Amino acid sequence: MKKILIVEDVEFNQDLLVQLMEDHYEILTAANGEEGIRLAESERPDLILMDLSLPVIDGWEATRRIKTNVMLKDIPIIALSAHAMIGDEEKARQSGCDDYLSKPLDEDLLFQKLAKFLGETPLFHISRRNGFDPSF
Repeated sequence: MKKILIVEDVEFNQDLLVQLMEDHYEILTAANGEEGIRLAESERPDLILMDLSLPVIDGWEATRRIKTNVMLKDIPIIALSAHAMIGDEEKARQSGCDDYLSKPLDEDLLFQKLAKFLGETPLFHISRRNGFDPSF
């Protein structure tokens, strides 16, 4: 099972991401950039979902540090941002992110991007908020 590290400080957002993905992936979580770097080093996830507005070390700097580590530089990082300001996607890519998603997340787009970076067939996903269970 592929391993995904979610670096997200807002508990609600972290829980939502875990619920969306836990049936398909091994999930690790970190609530700040420093913890995210530490888990990336110790666990070597297959992909990282990185919120950009984090305490201790922000997502921009955490991404830069991960991408400059020769042992971690090939791990795909998808930036997550609630701000979605003009230029944020470009700034995220310049800091080393491989892709970008704005919040609120489009669940189908999330799964498409996960499949792209993990070399998988995209999962058919029906949103739980529509009353369907996406695990079938």
